[in-house]
Amino acid sequence: MIIAFARTVLLYFLIMAALRLMGKRQLGELEPAELVIALLISDLAAVPMQDFGIPLLNGIIPILTLLALSMLMSYGSLKSIRFRSLFCGTPSLLIRDGVVLQDSMRKNRFTTDELIEELRTQGISDIASVKYAMLETNGQLSVLLRSDCQPLTAKQAGLRVEDDTFLPIVIISDGRLIRKNLDLSGHTDSWVDREIKKHGASSRRDVFLLMVDARGKTVFLKKEAQ
Repeated sequence: MIIAFARTVLLYFLIMAALRLMGKRQLGELEPAELVIALLISDLAAVPMQDFGIPLLNGIIPILTLLALSMLMSYGSLKSIRFRSLFCGTPSLLIRDGVVLQDSMRKNRFTTDELIEELRTQGISDIASVKYAMLETNGQLSVLLRSDCQPLTAKQAGLRVEDDTFLPIVIISDGRLIRKNLDLSGHTDSWVDREIKKHGASSRRDVFLLMVDARGKTVFLKKEAQ
């Protein structure tokens, strides 16, 4: 039982490390080569996890080999456009100026039902309003509307709007102070203590969430009584 637990934990952390090194992507956003490696790694890890007669190294070595291959392919993709096109593919234009490119649809085996469904998910019902629709290498459809079909912006209307978009920084999360974020925000511990008292909390442990942005605007949530 202890051996099974240890092998499972080791393989779990090894796979987690491998996926982290492959980059921050969701499964649906993986390139074809990355998806193949992810599937192979999961299959290789399952065998030594279930069969204790197989040495653990028989699972670890292939996983590390695939990880090294993935890193090598990523490096090759960064250095060579041809290499990137060969292993990752290239985007395909499916709609141009409201016209569906049927040859491109057939080449990518993309049906009209799939195209209409993708457009609907992006709130588009009229194909004629689409300037470009590009099928990306990860299988997602990127759509650019014609200028006269896009929402009106303040710039297009000739209005001067004050920029009020700021990124909030989490200072306290579930009672824990995030020191790195506090230093990044430019505030001090005394400021944190003042904010806590101002909102009626007695200590940092009573704070569920404290955020602050570059303007100094804060978001404060106390923990609910349990």
